[in-house]
Amino acid sequence: MIKVLICDDQDIVCEGLQRILESDAEIMVVGLAHNGLEALESIPVTQPDLVLMDLKMPVMNGILATRKISEQYPQVRVLVLTTYDDDEWLFDAVRAGAKGYLLKDRPRAELIRAIKGTVQGNSFIDPAVAGKLLGQFAQNNPPRQPPLEISLSERETEVLQLLAQGLSNADIAQRLYLSEGTVRNYTSAIFAKLNVSDRTQAVVVALRYGLVEFN
Repeated sequence: MIKVLICDDQDIVCEGLQRILESDAEIMVVGLAHNGLEALESIPVTQPDLVLMDLKMPVMNGILATRKISEQYPQVRVLVLTTYDDDEWLFDAVRAGAKGYLLKDRPRAELIRAIKGTVQGNSFIDPAVAGKLLGQFAQNNPPRQPPLEISLSERETEVLQLLAQGLSNADIAQRLYLSEGTVRNYTSAIFAKLNVSDRTQAVVVALRYGLVEFN
């Protein structure tokens, strides 16, 4: 059972998220907090595996709360769920220790998948902001020579390039005139070759070794 603490300053959002998450048999909401300080103080009592964190809140915002949680309770993962896609919020949240960053307009199934994946150690970045984060990574990390075992086909490289741009499987299928099933097969092959388990990790590895270009 995955124990989740929801932190958002709007009651209606907390209640809605609680209903969504508790519709999944593997997730239990152990508490609701309305600012970062409440979330921080409730962790010893609720002992969550993950905090679903809003950013702009009174008393203590989500950035500061994420930093304190990461320092004081490193076993607790923080997944940001917010309406803000500004560079400043995004970069500050990641620097503070957030393991993922999602916008509130994502489908409920994707939110649940992100929570489960984050607890397992994966990172989830909303496609709408992935380009900003990966662009920053590319600027600060010059590409290195890729290991010899990484060898992508021309089509796999095309798919990976579009992943780096934040496109969904449906968008990639439309762009390359392929079926979504074919794109899923390509992404699975790419993940295996790069030894990663999700899209964000794949793009980070691709940028690290110069397998794709970021404009």
